[in-house]
Amino acid sequence: MEPRKLKRIGVLTSGGDAPGMNAAIRAVVRTCIYHNIEPVGIMRGYQGILDKRFIGMQSHSVSKIINKGGTMLKSSRCPQFKEEEVRRQAICNLNEAGIEALVVIGGDGSFRGANALYEEFDFPVVGIPGTIDNDIYGTDFTIGFDTAINTAVEAIDKIRDTADSHNLLFFVEVMGRDAGFIGLYTGIATGAEQCLIPEYHTDVDKLCQYLVNERRKNKTSGIIVVAEGDDAGSAHEVAAQVKERLPHYDTRVTTLGHIQRGGSPTCNDRVLASVLGNGAVEALMKGWSGVMVGQTNGGITYTPFNQACTRHNLINKNLYEIAHILAL
Repeated sequence: MEPRKLKRIGVLTSGGDAPGMNAAIRAVVRTCIYHNIEPVGIMRGYQGILDKRFIGMQSHSVSKIINKGGTMLKSSRCPQFKEEEVRRQAICNLNEAGIEALVVIGGDGSFRGANALYEEFDFPVVGIPGTIDNDIYGTDFTIGFDTAINTAVEAIDKIRDTADSHNLLFFVEVMGRDAGFIGLYTGIATGAEQCLIPEYHTDVDKLCQYLVNERRKNKTSGIIVVAEGDDAGSAHEVAAQVKERLPHYDTRVTTLGHIQRGGSPTCNDRVLASVLGNGAVEALMKGWSGVMVGQTNGGITYTPFNQACTRHNLINKNLYEIAHILAL
């Protein structure tokens, strides 16, 4: 790759927010300043490019944001960005603003837009994986995942107090429409009886057999973690099916919802975001483009967008088996 001399780099956040995005923005801005590059914040993702919502950023612009959830640059969905003419207008707006390269913080949908800018117009773009789902191929962990699972664990620990006090079987729904990382990790960490995730088929009859036969007889409460994308349905639907088969069980349902996206990022997410934000700017300076910066086995990796967008992280089968063994 040929090194680039860049004068101005834009940074945006797109798609669902994730704790640690602000830390990534901070790292991008300050790495730019360190290398005498002008950082430009783009408000509200790709929509902000179309609306020319560009703001010059200085070091103090990102002071005291490393500990804050959400994204200071805001985010939005921009379905019209799927149209080539819209993307062409976006390139015109970037060129007009003197923005020579772009850092996109988001998930696979955001990377598809970034990849189109790179492939169609040869515009330098590097992505940073920011999503609580941890489903992006090319990195061990995505920004926001660690905070999300810690939030879910804290909530489920509190739910278990009530479950123990009243001998209840709780079905707790966590996020994970297409990926069960949150469900699996929180299930293990909270000692859940079962983790129902999209990657593995859920047989409700077998679940009931487990509750009746394999589950320790002296257990006074139960937690079943259900990923929202499980093939047996939502936590409410699974609980209803179990109740129909085991009417003597006293069941309750809790959906954790969007609390998993918010809150102050954990140390792990702050460090990961800082490393990847710095790595994205340095990748652009080295001549990389059309790639996502990730971290694998502690080292920086570069994954082409067309792989990051089309492939997904795979659930560790051993972890899934461990979850079942430790629930006995």
